Amino acid sequence: AGRDLMAAAQTGTGKTAGFALPLLQRLVMEGTPLASNTARALVLVPTRELAEQVHTSFQTYGASLPLRTMVAYGGVSINPQMMRLRKGVDLLVATPGRLLDLYRQNALKFTATQMLVLDEADRMLDLGFSRELDQVLAALPNKRQTLLFSATFSDPIRALAAKLLVDPVSIETAPRNTTVKAIKQWAVPVDKKRKPELFLHLLKKHGWGQVLAFARTRKGVDELVVLLEAKGIAVDAIHGDKPQPARLRALDRFKAGEVRVLIATDVAARGIDIDDLPAVINVDLPIVAEDYVHRTGRTGRKGA
Repeated sequence: AGRDLMAAAQTGTGKTAGFALPLLQRLVMEGTPLASNTARALVLVPTRELAEQVHTSFQTYGASLPLRTMVAYGGVSINPQMMRLRKGVDLLVATPGRLLDLYRQNALKFTATQMLVLDEADRMLDLGFSRELDQVLAALPNKRQTLLFSATFSDPIRALAAKLLVDPVSIETAPRNTTVKAIKQWAVPVDKKRKPELFLHLLKKHGWGQVLAFARTRKGVDELVVLLEAKGIAVDAIHGDKPQPARLRALDRFKAGEVRVLIATDVAARGIDIDDLPAVINVDLPIVAEDYVHRTGRTGRKGA
């Protein structure tokens, strides 16, 4: 219907489909011809991994539709992205920093943008993107549909929504900051020095096929990788210091089952969808409660 929307939904509940399907339908039905260096619809996400995943969902849902879509994020060359934008696209999924780079280099104009989705908006603010978001919003046409999706309706998110949305429909599908009901959680008290030893013990005892483990620091991630490799366990890692191709490769190997343990910092706590993941281990608890909700939400997805 073209109205603005503010939606809070737990991770793993089909939020991407919730905005992707109606967006694709509107784009096809309105069928405006593409102008060069423009995007009719824009989806902003906080991380490169999430950008890839959301774009893949659009490609899957819209496989037989006559639409041009693309994804843009930093950490890789900007030139191919600029080339792809020359003919214009129906839909662009992007991270805020790279989106602004493209805009500043005149590779992207917002004149034809009718729809804007902010996905995982709370995470964008956590990662310090509020200035970039302000700059994007200042450049966008006033007349547009804006959809804001967030796992939490914190005060900063409400403030952003007030600035951004016009008379929005508000939807909350879950109580604030709750973990998924289907998962079993337990805490094991352990001396800090013995965490790696306990981690190995749990792996052996439970015989989990695959485990996603979270550590607080990049150094913590690397130390666990060294330990597991020494024990002959297939392991890989994702953190902010790793180049983007290495991060994507680690994720693909984990999804394909080539890697038994993936160790990550909170860069992987959101948006990553892995089928039938039996266990998430918090080697270190996160600093922010919301991040715990997101980490645990990598398992128990789609009602499993």
